Amino acid sequence: MKPKQKIAQLLNLSIGFLGIQSVFALQAGHASRIFQTLGAHLEQLPLFWLAAPLTGLIVQPILGFYSDRTWTRLGRRTPFLLAGSLFTIFALILLPNAPAFMWLVSPLVFAVMMMIVLDIAFNMSMHPMRALVRDQLSPTQQGQGYALQTFLIGIGAIIGSILPYLLSQYLGVPKTAETGIIPPNVRWSFYLGAALLLVCILWTVFTVREKQYYSAENKDVDSTIVSSTSAPKTTILTNIPKVLLKLGLVQFFSWFAFFSMWVFTTSAVAQHFFKLPVRDTSSAAFADAANLTGLLFATYNLTATVLALLLPKLYGYLGQRNTHTVALFTGAIGFISIYYMPTTTLLFFSMVLIGISWGSVLSTPFALLANSIPCKKVGLYIGLFNCFITLPQIVNGLIGGWLMKHIFDNQAIYALSLSGVFMLCATVANLWLHNDKPTGAKSP
Repeated sequence: MKPKQKIAQLLNLSIGFLGIQSVFALQAGHASRIFQTLGAHLEQLPLFWLAAPLTGLIVQPILGFYSDRTWTRLGRRTPFLLAGSLFTIFALILLPNAPAFMWLVSPLVFAVMMMIVLDIAFNMSMHPMRALVRDQLSPTQQGQGYALQTFLIGIGAIIGSILPYLLSQYLGVPKTAETGIIPPNVRWSFYLGAALLLVCILWTVFTVREKQYYSAENKDVDSTIVSSTSAPKTTILTNIPKVLLKLGLVQFFSWFAFFSMWVFTTSAVAQHFFKLPVRDTSSAAFADAANLTGLLFATYNLTATVLALLLPKLYGYLGQRNTHTVALFTGAIGFISIYYMPTTTLLFFSMVLIGISWGSVLSTPFALLANSIPCKKVGLYIGLFNCFITLPQIVNGLIGGWLMKHIFDNQAIYALSLSGVFMLCATVANLWLHNDKPTGAKSP
């Protein structure tokens, strides 16, 4: 049995997620703004976002496979955390400075290239961080570990979401710039995000010693993995747990919905509430809409952070499946309500509902999956499971622009309404999972 870890060690295991998610929030909240500033049309945004999930689809299983078979003086997952953080910092510094490289390629092409590098780096850091919890914690603590990850993800996302607003509102960093130039408050947010990421990853690296918590069972598994190079590679994907495939369908609908939110919220707020034309991407009003989007994103992430603290209790009373079902349905109501809100102030209520679903999406599926996969394939299967996060984004990226142009008439608000429909589909699909018994319920 793996020893029970104290809360301080649980924090050390996952503190890197605070930095990772602050960077992800910057990307989610401002990548579309950057693309539009560099000349992209609204219906082209899903295609530019497509580079990231396509890269993840290829990279995640490969990283999972090799991280299961890697052992160095630093451990199994740590080398990937370090490499991923360094590449992330590199991309964060260069992405908002894409116009400076127009002598090499067009700014849009350069921005897409940096998005690809950024997503590879995310996967190199994020995937091993997920697997680290499964490696180090006993089954009784894994739910708590993933919930704590969600808490730190929320804190990081709040920081990343509000950075541009704070810089412009309280430090006087300009929020607008010449046409085709990324505003200074966005650039400096990316720089600060890179610094935070470095500090958080190094914290995990220096406070966690992977080998220290390995049980004899895990050591046997490790030696078996290392010595089994002659085993047929065709057996790697055999006996995939059915729960992985069922959860994959739930993840597909969920992540399709959130991908649309990241791509189109700024434009939806600018058009539907600020009444700006589609091509207005450089005015002060558009900057205000973008800053408001950051605050809205901070709200749903704050809600997810609070929910993460409550998830273990909710699992005990409702069970993991039922908790996730309620959360998904709540998110569906949140997405659909955005269209009907009469003022921007009430949008924060919609984001609270969406945040409830986001908090569960980040944690519960991994908790449901953790005890259904063999220890020696945890990295591979979590990598495969993450494909159900990238695939819906790819599908959305391929059809989202067509829907925006030919069905939605370039009105981004309808993309968010469609997200609500997909969250309803996720709710129904989640009912297909096995109904786990709530641990807090009394036996009959």
